[in-house]
Amino acid sequence: MFQAHRSLLIIFLFCFYSVSAQIEYFPDRNDTWIEKTPSELKVDSEWLNDVVEFAKNNEYSGSRDLRIAILKGFAREPFHDILGPTKKRGAPAGLILKDGYIVAKWGDTKRVDMTFSVTKSFLSTVTGLAVDKGFIANETDFVKDYVWDGTFNGAHNSKITWQHLLQQNSDWSGELWGGKDWADRPPRKGDLDDWKNRELREPGTHMEYNDVRVNVLAYSALQVWRKPLPQVLKEEVMDKIGASTTWRWFGYDNAWTTIDGIKMKSVTGGGHSGAGLFISAEDMARFGLLFLNNGKWKNEQLISEDWIVRAITTSRPNVNYGYMWWLNKKGPRHWENVSEDIYYAAGFGGNFIVVDRTHNVVVVTRWLEPSKIGEFMLKLTKALD
Repeated sequence: MFQAHRSLLIIFLFCFYSVSAQIEYFPDRNDTWIEKTPSELKVDSEWLNDVVEFAKNNEYSGSRDLRIAILKGFAREPFHDILGPTKKRGAPAGLILKDGYIVAKWGDTKRVDMTFSVTKSFLSTVTGLAVDKGFIANETDFVKDYVWDGTFNGAHNSKITWQHLLQQNSDWSGELWGGKDWADRPPRKGDLDDWKNRELREPGTHMEYNDVRVNVLAYSALQVWRKPLPQVLKEEVMDKIGASTTWRWFGYDNAWTTIDGIKMKSVTGGGHSGAGLFISAEDMARFGLLFLNNGKWKNEQLISEDWIVRAITTSRPNVNYGYMWWLNKKGPRHWENVSEDIYYAAGFGGNFIVVDRTHNVVVVTRWLEPSKIGEFMLKLTKALD
């Protein structure tokens, strides 16, 4: 009975959320991505030019040496250090796709840069693929039933489901790769003893952005895939959407585990201690276009429509968050006067992949001052309406 109701709910949500995408063009690997003029795509050229100039003139204020930006940005975290690779970043860059075509771009869109928490949306996707393939029967299952090495032992951690990890409301307690959950983005109030001895929240009731727990999800997904997640992403998604061979997905230097007698690196879901996904704006745009088309690339369904519906459904404790995708719903992170039928990946330093289903548009921005993204999208909406 539950499964029947769940299936009906998914159908309802898909019909409610989905705007039928009219993707006319999917770029092939190594081909020059077709560009069209604003007039050809019924976009206001003056407003669009304003959008591009706005992106160029509102560069992220942090250092282009990302080691410095990271250490300054997370200086209040106890024991914080650089644990994985970093890379000096480039200037602002980005693309705007309409119906699959490039209608605007700026900067070096082929440059590979760190993308920080945009990585989380890629991690969510490889977890969803494990559900699609039946490696995880249901994301509401307890993770302890799949990962039995002690990571989910105890009265609290044993209650955590895959869904809790995906929605960042698990309050998983422990240490992974030397990182302590309570030391990652600690509360503004209190001190070490308060943070370490806090009362744990019931899984599913309180969202807390926390890279240690995200890395626990990556480690758990590695256990069910039984091969490195970058390899999964490459074979199941990136090769099939014609992405370049330049992107890389790193873990911390010490994040090694052994599965089936083979030593494997467990990757991170972000870069605030280094590591994460290093990728170009153009490869990010391909990933966004796949989601705009409900997981289908040309004639091949790479990610199930059911998974995408669930990934962009509001979680109980946070109206603006799904399965590691941000949602433009009425809430603390709502972009005013912009469609609520928008969801997006967001990373430190102003890295965004925005999927706007109302206008059949994908936006990628690199190194836009993060507080300016709402204004950027408002200007773009005026160009599209």
